[in-house]
Amino acid sequence: MSNIAVSSPLGGGAFEAGLVPYPEDVAGEYRAAGYWNGRTLPSELKTAALEHADQTALITPELTLSYRDLFADAESFAAGLLEATSLWPGDAVMFQMGNVAETVVSYLGCLMAGIRPVCTLPQHGVREISVLARHVGARGLILQADFGHGQLPDHARELVSGGVVDEVIVTRGPVFDSAVAYADLLRIGTSMDPAELPYRTLDPGQVAVFQLSGGTTGLPKVAPRLHEEYAYNACAWANKLGWGRGTVALYPLPIMHNAGISVALHPALLSGATLVLAPSASIGTLLDLIEATRPNVIPLVPPALAVRLLKDPRSRETDLSSIKDFIVGGQKLPLEIAERLREVLGIKIRQKFGMAEGMFMVTPPDASEQVRHHTVGAPISPADEILILQPDSDIEVADGEVGELCVRGPYTIRGYYRAERHNAEAFTAEGFYRTGDLARRHVIDDMTCYSIDGRIKDVINRGVEKIHADEVEELIMRHPDVANVALVAMPDEVLGERGCAYLVLETGAQPLTVESLGGFLLAQGLAKYKLPERVESVPSLPLSNVGKVAKKVLRDDIAHKLADELTPDA
Repeated sequence: MSNIAVSSPLGGGAFEAGLVPYPEDVAGEYRAAGYWNGRTLPSELKTAALEHADQTALITPELTLSYRDLFADAESFAAGLLEATSLWPGDAVMFQMGNVAETVVSYLGCLMAGIRPVCTLPQHGVREISVLARHVGARGLILQADFGHGQLPDHARELVSGGVVDEVIVTRGPVFDSAVAYADLLRIGTSMDPAELPYRTLDPGQVAVFQLSGGTTGLPKVAPRLHEEYAYNACAWANKLGWGRGTVALYPLPIMHNAGISVALHPALLSGATLVLAPSASIGTLLDLIEATRPNVIPLVPPALAVRLLKDPRSRETDLSSIKDFIVGGQKLPLEIAERLREVLGIKIRQKFGMAEGMFMVTPPDASEQVRHHTVGAPISPADEILILQPDSDIEVADGEVGELCVRGPYTIRGYYRAERHNAEAFTAEGFYRTGDLARRHVIDDMTCYSIDGRIKDVINRGVEKIHADEVEELIMRHPDVANVALVAMPDEVLGERGCAYLVLETGAQPLTVESLGGFLLAQGLAKYKLPERVESVPSLPLSNVGKVAKKVLRDDIAHKLADELTPDA
């Protein structure tokens, strides 16, 4: 096995170029307190797999795998990957796969091979994958050929011909050109000794996984999740929720996303729980799996999904009594929806807050509705630290006052990958991450908890996906008929927010429509979910008193227009 049993050429994680490590004294404190244990993430996962070998680890509509079988496949994939490709420990590999068993096997296999998964989405276009791959130095791509309309193999050919990646692994479809079949890697790796896999020799201070946070324009924001802290993140979540043998967690959102990894996959596998992976978030699929698998927890439900669940008549006919923990996150759940879930479906909600950079908060199950409906609770680790600061300052605000949420702790990153200039602004001198979220600290029922009350950053929360306005605006400005643009959030009952593009057109240009602008942006390589869903043409954009585009004025304008359109004529 040419690539097996070798240490990563990158050496110690603290010395990797572009990585901001935890200070040595802080890391020592976390280890002394037992939050970190000096072991790699795949070592922790393998230990749990041995302990729970005969338990069911993964259920999809197509198959069920025990811990023993799941990790046997992952080890075979890891060995085949190192034997049949040019990839080495320390390399990074992009993922463009949906919620299928092969995704979980490939992800675990990469970890055991010492190869770093880059958690991109299958909806990302060629441009976005190219920018991210170059930023993290990714050499490989693993794709699901039958995802969506089957466009990913063509995208992969373009990425290979453009010199973006060297190796492509294909599952659920024919292999093309120099690509390698997923099934062939499993076959090749089956005959090899898993004891030779390099994951045991990796430095736990190295990057285990790259998580995408933010847009891909100019400088990508990539959160480097390190072995020890990422494992602790999952263990803290599982412990806070009381997961273990007997826990059945149903996850309907993209698994190759920080939320999917950190609130579902890792905590389930590290605690001996069973993960039910839904291929989509359609209500029909969700209800089918609830009936078939009787999950007792759904660890992340976006408000949009909760709304659709309420609207579907079949929800009232389905036995939902197995669900004891229904955790809503992604954005604030309207009070009316929380109350209707309780009254109509008998579902008692909890709310959570989380981010690719680290910090998780969740409301306790036995808290009052004032806490569960109006806050996101408290951090999951006793070592988590929170400051609420006046925006653009280091001055703390009083309890109950709005300020910027700033966080630090044993699973919150100390800096984005290869982003020195951005890190200087995004982190305080003491290592607190400035989230850009507006928050308040409350003391309710003798409990300190937090609410999220908006954001400073220019981000549109479309369901669970975040659309960074500057990325879309940059591409819109390439259109020859556009003189200026501002993309803002408009309210939406189902998704929470959608994007509205305010356009200033060149003199004499014909108006652009949602369809024509969308076609242009798709041709530029933008993911479909990021396309503006309304277009407003204006003679000029409103400016603030410091000469910046006054987006609040535009957000208020589109909100008023939508309200007027819903009001029947007198």
